[in-house]
Amino acid sequence: MKSFTRLVTLALFLATVTTSKVALSEPVNSVNSVAATRDLELRQVKVSYLSNLDLLVFEQKVKGTIGKTLPNAAGQMDTAPVLGYVFPTTLKPEDVGFNSTEGIVALAVTSHPDFDDTPLWDEDNDNDYANDGVIFHTHWVVLTQDERVTGGLSVKEFKKEDNSVILPPTNPGMPMYMDSPGFSVVSQKNTLKVLVPAQRVNRNTEFNFDGVTAYMEVNTSDENRPLLGVYQVYSIRSGDLGLPYRVQQR
Repeated sequence: MKSFTRLVTLALFLATVTTSKVALSEPVNSVNSVAATRDLELRQVKVSYLSNLDLLVFEQKVKGTIGKTLPNAAGQMDTAPVLGYVFPTTLKPEDVGFNSTEGIVALAVTSHPDFDDTPLWDEDNDNDYANDGVIFHTHWVVLTQDERVTGGLSVKEFKKEDNSVILPPTNPGMPMYMDSPGFSVVSQKNTLKVLVPAQRVNRNTEFNFDGVTAYMEVNTSDENRPLLGVYQVYSIRSGDLGLPYRVQQR
């Protein structure tokens, strides 16, 4: 019940933010941005469990074309833009390799041309593991409410000396609850799919989720803002981040 109450509170907060005139204009605290297009408007979101493969397929469909709208490079890490197709879930942090902590576990499919945060994966197969940031790739993140940014959310941070923090060994080495699990991302026309073995979510195949598209930005210069905050929410499939959708068993 306590976890459900936190979800409802966060959903109400984000719904208020995304329907305000401030959130629909240029994000107040971001330096860069990505204009809203049909490529970021969600028309469908679903997660299917394929029992014969023991595999979860996360899927989003947009009104435009996946990959047609991408962020432009800022030329530096500070203010670097990040575009995300995100699945907030009711999974527990422990299900994806983190320690128990407050927040919403989300699977994020991101593109960011200024840096590469998947050091174990070579997404374009050119034998350079540090030049693939713009190519869609996956992260597990823990999101928390954050009123410092116009999107109302940020990736949860921690102090480096906090020995209680547990991250998966595939994490990118940043002081945030973020992992780079290397799941396969398949995009075709208006559809984005992510293939997640059930074993990688503690074999939890019954959970709720939602679909979100958002603009995020890296901050390394302002201690009053998060390291990675959400500055603009383009689309929420449920309309209120209520996480109403359930995994379809097949």
